[in-house]
Amino acid sequence: MKQPCVYFLASQRNGTLYIGVTSNLLGRSWQHKNRQGSRFTSKYNVHRLVWFEPHETMENAITREKQIKKWNRAWKLRMIEEKNPDWRDLYEDLTLLASFPRRRESRATTRATL
Repeated sequence: MKQPCVYFLASQRNGTLYIGVTSNLLGRSWQHKNRQGSRFTSKYNVHRLVWFEPHETMENAITREKQIKKWNRAWKLRMIEEKNPDWRDLYEDLTLLASFPRRRESRATTRATL
């Protein structure tokens, strides 16, 4: 997903949270999972992508990130629970979405050659 996003990472359900902003959510999530994201996420094993919110511009995403960082923890947990009640790692969904157009192309190519 190459669009400005605000995102939450968690160590586990109701665990340590990290709030970030990026223009490449898939790439940034990969960095966090491979301990290249930040010292904080590496130290506290915070790598599960549990929430994200796309924005039209990076400026809007940064403004929203700053706003959310001021909120109390209960509000942040509620945001996650509303969109992701099972606290699934959404990174897997992003990787599937990123690969979907290529799979679709290969199917079309396969059909054309039959």
